[in-house]
Amino acid sequence: MQSHSMELPRLIEIGEKNIADFGRFLNSLNRPKKISLVSGTNVQKVLRKKIEKSLKSNKIQFVWHTSKDNQIDSLNQIQKNVKKDDSSLIVGVGGGRSVDTAKMISYNLGKPFVSMPTAASHDGMASPFVSVKSEKPHSIVASAPMGVFVDIDVIKKAPSRLLSSGCGDLIANIIAVKDWQLGYKKKKEYYGRYAADLAMMSAKIVMENSSGFAEKGLDARVIVEGLISAGVASCIAGSSRPCSGAEHLFSHALDQIAPGVGLHGEKCGIGAIMMAKLHGLDWKKIVKTLKDVGAPTTAKQIGLKPEQVVKALTVAQELRPERYTILKETKMTEKKATNLAKNTRVI
Repeated sequence: MQSHSMELPRLIEIGEKNIADFGRFLNSLNRPKKISLVSGTNVQKVLRKKIEKSLKSNKIQFVWHTSKDNQIDSLNQIQKNVKKDDSSLIVGVGGGRSVDTAKMISYNLGKPFVSMPTAASHDGMASPFVSVKSEKPHSIVASAPMGVFVDIDVIKKAPSRLLSSGCGDLIANIIAVKDWQLGYKKKKEYYGRYAADLAMMSAKIVMENSSGFAEKGLDARVIVEGLISAGVASCIAGSSRPCSGAEHLFSHALDQIAPGVGLHGEKCGIGAIMMAKLHGLDWKKIVKTLKDVGAPTTAKQIGLKPEQVVKALTVAQELRPERYTILKETKMTEKKATNLAKNTRVI
C-alpha cells in the first residue's frame, strides 16, 4: 500500500465583520513576531488599514508585498523580497492570485502560511495546491495553510460573479470524484473514500440549495464552508484528485488557448456539463444548478468562441497524460468535441 501525507489546516475561523480579530487569530496559531503579507493593490486599498490596526494591537510587525500576476518571474521576485523580511509567517490576503503566491513562497521558504481569502471564487483558499502560469498551466503541490481566516462581510462585498464561480468549482467535484473512481478502477490508483465523500458533499450542498439560492440569493457562508471543505478533501487525499478531473483539464487547456477569458470556476462549471454527459450523468441538472447560482452554462456567456472550446476538449487530456479521466475513455477528435459541446448547448 502506497503511503501519502495529510497536511491539514490547524485552525479555521469564519465570522462576519471579524477582521479586527485577525491579529488575535495569528497569535493563537503561533504567536508570530513579524509576518509578510502578500496581496493585490485593490485589496490593500480596502483592507490594509483594518488589518494593520489589528496587527499593531496584537504587537505583530508586518511587511506588505504586492502581487500583480501569477507569472513565475513575479513570484520569484516577491519571494526574494519576502526572504529579506526574516518573518516567521506568510499571509496571503485576497483572491486566488495572492493566496496562491503566498502559498508557493511559504512552501519554497519552508515557512508556515495563513490564507485570508477576500473572494470565494474557487477552493484554493484551503487547499495545498497552486495554479501557476507556465508553458503547461496546471496545479502544483505547495503548502496547506496553517490557518484560514474568513470575514464573510468581505466575501459578500466582492462581485457576485466570484461567488457564482466558487459554486462552479464545487459542482465540478462531481466529475472529479467520478474520474478518480475511474482511475482506481482502470489503473488501481489510490482512492480515498473519505476525501471523495467530503468533496462530493460540498458539491451536493450547492446542488440541493440551488433553487433557494435562485430565489433568495447566494449564501456566502455556505459556499465558503463548501470551498474550505473541498480544499481539506485535497489535503486528506494528498492530491487534487477529489476536486480536479477532466473538467479542470478543460479549464487549464482554455488557460492556454484563451488566456484571461472567464474565471476558473466558471470554466470548470462549463467543463463539468460536458464531462457529465460523457460519464452518463444528469448533465441537465448541472446546467440548472449553474443557472440557479448565476454561473455561465455556455461558452458565449464568458466570451469564448466555439472553436476554442472544441480545441480545449481535444488537448485537455494531453496536459496531464498520467491522470486518468473520462477523456482517456474517449478519443476526443474535433468532430466528437464539436458534437459534445453542441449536444450540451455549451456552443
